Order: sequence, then structure tokens, then C-alpha cells
Amino acid sequence: MNLADYLRRQFSYNDWANREVLRQMRAQGPDARSLQLIGHILSAERLWLERMKQQPQSLPVWPVADLERYEAQAEEMAGLWADYLNKFEGDFSEAISYKNTKGEPWSSSVLDILTHVLMHSAYHRGQIASHMREAGQTPAFTDFIHAVRQGLIE
Repeated sequence: MNLADYLRRQFSYNDWANREVLRQMRAQGPDARSLQLIGHILSAERLWLERMKQQPQSLPVWPVADLERYEAQAEEMAGLWADYLNKFEGDFSEAISYKNTKGEPWSSSVLDILTHVLMHSAYHRGQIASHMREAGQTPAFTDFIHAVRQGLIE
């Protein structure tokens, strides 16, 4: 498997895991912190994609919306990431220059940004699982190996 295929698979998993979290939140009713975190995950994913495309930031890092909006955004982000990765013809070590939310200039490789997006999303999904447990709910089961074993990702 080449790097591009590996990344497409990882983003397929990321999409599946985000949607699993949203499905579980819908089934059990989201607590406020979990809703805030899933919104942050999706907004940050968009922010990083916009940075890589040299586009202005279109959403706040910590948005306030409802579950329906986040469900729609998850679907949209899946398509945007798939489109980006399917059309990417550059070098994954290529540096992307951007400004962070504080306005500070930075430069990171495409691969480092993509890796960050995946890990950032997983980190916050873990927080959502903790908050759901604290609220007496059952969090989504989003283990990567589970998704692979069940044929839930390609």
C-alpha cells in the first residue's frame, strides 16, 4: 500500500468514527460538552483543509451548533477529504505555510498536517467517550481494528 492509499484509508476510518460518535450521540442524546467537542473536531478538520488549500478560515474553531448541523458537516467533510486526497498529486513532504488562530506564521508538511488532523480527531473522540460515560451513557465503539475486522472501512 502506498502512502496516498494509506492516508485515504485513515481518513475513511476517521469519517466512519466521527459518524459513529454522532449516531451514538443521536441515539442517547448529546451532553453539552460532547456536542462542543464533536463541533470542534469537524471545525478543526475544515480549518486544516482550508489552510492546505490556502483558503480563508470559514468557521470558528469552537463553533456552536446543533447535532443536525454537525451530522451534515461530517458528511460534507468526508467528501471534501476524499476529494482532496483523490486529487492530491503533490509531494507529502511539501511545506504548507499558514497562520495559526493567533495569527502566527507557521509551515508544516502536508503529511504532518494530515497526521495531526487524524490524531486530533481521535483525541477529542476519546474525550467525548469519557464525557458520555460520565453522563451514564454508552459511547460509540470506534476502535480502528474493530472497523477493519467488521469491514466498515475500505
